[in-house]
Amino acid sequence: MADVSEQKRELRVQAAEKRRAAHGADGAGAAPEAVRDHFLKAIALRRNAVIGGYWPIANEMDVRPLLNALYARGHMCALPEVHRGQPLTFRRWRPDDALVPGIFGISVPERRAAVVVPDVLLVPLLAFDYRGGRIGYGAGYYDRTIPAIRNAKPLLSVGIGYAAQELARVPQDSLDQRLDWVVTEAGAQRSERRRFPWLRRFLGS
Repeated sequence: MADVSEQKRELRVQAAEKRRAAHGADGAGAAPEAVRDHFLKAIALRRNAVIGGYWPIANEMDVRPLLNALYARGHMCALPEVHRGQPLTFRRWRPDDALVPGIFGISVPERRAAVVVPDVLLVPLLAFDYRGGRIGYGAGYYDRTIPAIRNAKPLLSVGIGYAAQELARVPQDSLDQRLDWVVTEAGAQRSERRRFPWLRRFLGS
């Protein structure tokens, strides 16, 4: 466990620099729209699927074009609210809704916005591999949230990032939650891991 933790700490530094470079090269360019297009082409969602997104901070891939497109297609969208040491709470979001500052300066919906439970989770990351491995910031919010939701219902988890953030292999421990898909500006790929029968509820393939 200690070895994996140390590997992750070292990789976070390297991965953060890779993401900064990728964002600086294309963050304000066509990358977010390419992510939107690849997601919509590759991942067929059931009509009433609730989408848990995120509001990008720093140099995270901007998923707002994707969220806007999913909302336009009739999906309910939501953004996360952080509670220290707990799974994320998701509150309903519409493109014109006002946001307020939350923990860590992350923009969140107002408290009057309804709490919902996503069927599909868009997950930011620092690094990934195509077996579904992910390195985040180290606080474990998504690693708590994914199993918490899956204890209640099926969940499709989709990592979102730049192609430059890919690693050959992400070190994992027993608490790490693997992603079902990864979508970057270069394309969308289903994780190379065991298939879950409930994926058929969300995918057209």
